[in-house]
Amino acid sequence: MPTLSNEPHRARDVAESFGADAERYDRTRPSYPDALVARLAAAGPDVLDVGCGTGIAARQFQAAGCRVLGVEPDARMAELAERAGVPVEVSAIEDWDPAGRTFDTVVAGQAWHWVDPVAGAAKAARALRPGGRLAVFWHSFRPPSGLGDAMAAAYRRAMPDSPLFQRPLPGPEAYSLMCDKASDGMREAGGFGEPEEWRFPWERRYTRGEWLEQVPTFGLHSRVPADRRQQILADIGAAIDAAGGAFTMGYTTVVATALREP
Repeated sequence: MPTLSNEPHRARDVAESFGADAERYDRTRPSYPDALVARLAAAGPDVLDVGCGTGIAARQFQAAGCRVLGVEPDARMAELAERAGVPVEVSAIEDWDPAGRTFDTVVAGQAWHWVDPVAGAAKAARALRPGGRLAVFWHSFRPPSGLGDAMAAAYRRAMPDSPLFQRPLPGPEAYSLMCDKASDGMREAGGFGEPEEWRFPWERRYTRGEWLEQVPTFGLHSRVPADRRQQILADIGAAIDAAGGAFTMGYTTVVATALREP
């Protein structure tokens, strides 16, 4: 039976839950490292953003001088992206028709685990010019010592019987496994050179309120009853208070990428 741990792209209820509060998602989710955007934008101006959501990454690529088209299965997320100036076609990438269009780069930020890794890579190969690049990436977490464990404990107290909430916030090695799965999909789809993994470490400072406002946008919260969500937020808030009321989250953006063969 598929689960979030081995086949998250089949968990459509979670994959399409983010639009329930699209404005909060757009307001609170972090952007992407400038070094990553610059490196990918250097490949050429035409970018396809898969699972573009509210356009967080797309707007960064636009600011870097790129022409961006988003593909997003959730019309609520797509509508917000379009209000911000990102053209979007509402579709899952597996069903989307490139209609003869080609791009210099296909990207997916925080989204490729909701895509069938082989079918998605095959569609990206169709949409890329020869020598173009597919790059899929995720933010992994490096919380301060002790605070990550306290956050994980908040989930375990609220959901002691759920296997989904037994680990701390996933770090770079956990996301490296997701990169491995994405890379395997590129190999199986064909049409790509050997995939690589890139890493970009960075940091962001959060107040208690800023972090608690972001937490409900994490995908698994759609599966948590409302009363337990409130318990989780209260316990995480207490942990941040105990750490001084604010903290610096270390992030590492982990990238799986490959070039379209000529």
